[in-house]
Parts: sequence; C-alpha cells; structure tokens
Amino acid sequence: MNINDYILKEIKAINLNDSVKSAQKLFKNYPITHFPAVENNRLLGSFAEDDIQTIENRDEELIKHSHLLNTFFANKKDTVLELLKIFADNDTTIIPVLNKDKNYIGYYDLCDVLDVFSTSPFMLNESETLIIEKLEVDYSMGEVSQIVEANGGKLLGLYLSEKQNNFVQITLKIVSDEVNEIIQTFRRYDYKIISNHENDIYLEDLKNRSDYLQKYLEM
Repeated sequence: MNINDYILKEIKAINLNDSVKSAQKLFKNYPITHFPAVENNRLLGSFAEDDIQTIENRDEELIKHSHLLNTFFANKKDTVLELLKIFADNDTTIIPVLNKDKNYIGYYDLCDVLDVFSTSPFMLNESETLIIEKLEVDYSMGEVSQIVEANGGKLLGLYLSEKQNNFVQITLKIVSDEVNEIIQTFRRYDYKIISNHENDIYLEDLKNRSDYLQKYLEM
C-alpha cells in the first residue's frame, strides 16, 4: 500500500490574502486543528484553529497574522512511522505534503494515516507482544533478534517504547508457539520482562513459592 495514495486535495489551501473570516469558516466546517497557507505553490506554514479563532477583527487579511504560522510538513518519500511522528510532535490532524521540488501538493489526514498503520501486517498478524527492559548501553538489537529466532520465534518488528534513567524498554511483536522459552532466555541475558504473560513459567513458580511460604507462616 502506497501512502502517497492518501494525499488529499479536498480542501483548497489558504492564501494570505484571504480574510480571517474565511479561515474561521473553514475551521468551523472541517474537524481539523491546522491548515496550510500557500502562495504560488510554495508552503508558507500552517495556521492553527486555536490561533485563528481568537482573532477579533474578522475582516483583516491573514497576512497581518503571518507570525502565527507553524512550520511543519512531510515529503512524498516519508514513511508512515515518520508521518506519525510529525503528527505527534506538532499535535496536528493535518500535515502539508511537498514534492521533490518543495512545492505544495496536498495534505495528509491523521485518520487516514492511522488506518494505513492499523491495517498493516505488523498490526494484523496474530502475534505475541513482549516488552523487555535493559540498560541502554547493554541493549543490542542484534542480540534481541538472535534470542527470538534461536528459540524458533519470528520477529515481526520492534521499537523502543520507553527510555528513562539509562534504561530502555523494547516492545516486540513475536510469532511463536513457545513464547515462554523466549521469555526465559531473555531473563538469562539479564533482560527484565515488563509485559505479563499467562504462560510465564518463572512467574508461576514464584507465585507457587509465595503461596507455599504463606501457608507455612500461617501454620
């Protein structure tokens, strides 16, 4: 699936000669947080709805408020993950798109990009989600992949989901009939298991020992 197929041109870009009133009307008619301003196919930036709606003189031209423009955009070559980062970094539901000549060619809508991501094989394939933690200096992507594959698993993908106090948490999507073997191997390599798994023999053993100790203390 080509993400470029989702570049939209449904709404005409704003021009700085347009009135504040026309921009406010645009935001009222469409559920968007930002919209791009363009001049001669060149992106000038994007106005935020929150800024536009606070302007009292609705007859003024937008050029008087050009200082409110936000600068963010995507290129045609950007991947879905790169687009999601742009959406998150700018707290926006719209991203302007530029071609290789830096001309404005349309925009991405957040809902469309989320749909593409959620229907990807990475998300749809039956798999186990495993979250592990280790010191950042000791973490190795090669080692993680090797542990999964050495235990007969297939690694669909992974990403760093958290980083704090020199530790990193890595979220893995794994296809395996013996995920417990993978979990125990990660423990032997000093990875902490963050996610909970019903068939985790180690945790089950700890629970049994705890129950036995509790019964002993109650005697």
